[in-house]
Amino acid sequence: TVLVEEQKSWLACGLTGYVERVNCTRTNKDEYKSCRSVVMEEHLFWKFEAVMLALTVVFAILVVVRQRWLDRLASEKVRRQIESI
Repeated sequence: TVLVEEQKSWLACGLTGYVERVNCTRTNKDEYKSCRSVVMEEHLFWKFEAVMLALTVVFAILVVVRQRWLDRLASEKVRRQIESI
């Protein structure tokens, strides 16, 4: 038997499809997990996007700094080789 309240929660979860039946080991009854909110999922998505963008910027800056450092080392090596001639 399905309670009317459970049916309502299923209808509310119909948009996202996040409904999962769980068998509780203590009571040996089938329960239903609450569905996720579309708004919550959207917020989590944008947080993830923001973190990925921030990491992209950080690593791009690190690449530029490292490349300049390696260029400087190469220039010094060439300068030393020229001076030794």
